[in-house]
Amino acid sequence: MQCNYCERNCRLEEGRHGFCRMYANSGGRLVERFPDKWCAYAVSRVETIPFYHAYPGSRCMVVGTAGCNLDCRYCANAYAAKEDPASLTDILLDIGPGQLVELARKQGCHSIVFSINEPTVSLPTLLRVSRAAKAAGMPMGCLTNGYATPLATALLSEIFSFVNVSLKGLDPEFCGDCLGIADSSPVVRNIRELSRICHVEVTTPVIDGENDHELDAMAALLADINPDIPWHVFRLLPTHKMSQRDYPNIEDINQRLERLRGSLPYIYFHNFIGSEWVGTRCPGCGLEVITRHSLGCGGDKLDTFRCRGDACPECGGRIALLGTRVAWNAGEARA
Repeated sequence: MQCNYCERNCRLEEGRHGFCRMYANSGGRLVERFPDKWCAYAVSRVETIPFYHAYPGSRCMVVGTAGCNLDCRYCANAYAAKEDPASLTDILLDIGPGQLVELARKQGCHSIVFSINEPTVSLPTLLRVSRAAKAAGMPMGCLTNGYATPLATALLSEIFSFVNVSLKGLDPEFCGDCLGIADSSPVVRNIRELSRICHVEVTTPVIDGENDHELDAMAALLADINPDIPWHVFRLLPTHKMSQRDYPNIEDINQRLERLRGSLPYIYFHNFIGSEWVGTRCPGCGLEVITRHSLGCGGDKLDTFRCRGDACPECGGRIALLGTRVAWNAGEARA
């Protein structure tokens, strides 16, 4: 049989698993090998995921499972994404959907966000969690590499109301060498499709000498899909199989990005301490309507929210937001 969740379309013989090692053929049925198993859960600010335009300031429960359908040479979460999930069974947490939602509620969280590895490898579990979360009135978001089939992409849009897709590169040579896939056309297709259905942000980790020359092309692509897409350009701190690579030059990258902000107004450049490019400006009048600060990896935080709902207080222009500000302690009253 064939797995139809990701674009690898793995052929699965009876009792065998595919590339991600999270699905297997059992009696001619595609089954999850480790349902309701989690590598971690923790409380975080939604900005650190990063989501800058979805429920600003809110508290979320961050969760992840194991496995991945890509083979990124610079993977920062290789401990969960690249290890054999079978070798992690002694430390994986067994938490049912209702229990996970209750944990999030007790921690005063506004949402549940899947962000440690790839959600496409755990879709049946996430579907069950989404049903429990919807019953509790709790939205769900995720990070995804976007290398999913149309079927899986439809399921992602059913499960998650806000999605951050990693657009890692466009050049097939880069995709083959650094990601382990033939090309990124399925990712582009899925960004286009998801942006029609739910809130989408995009993250691009910049690798010096590998994909930094593609920033103009990626910005043009996103502007064609939807110029309101927030684009997070990350200064990648290479790890895993690329730990010896140089860090990208901050000034060089920002000079390139500055030219692109006219066609794609919500461009952010971060993942390093003291970034000056994490605030949101009104595309109409230029007022900084949301200020944030970044302390580096995992340190993004909302400072000031000046919008009136989703409108600029100065000119009344629309700011592309899902929801409006949610106070960090808003969920504690419910809990």
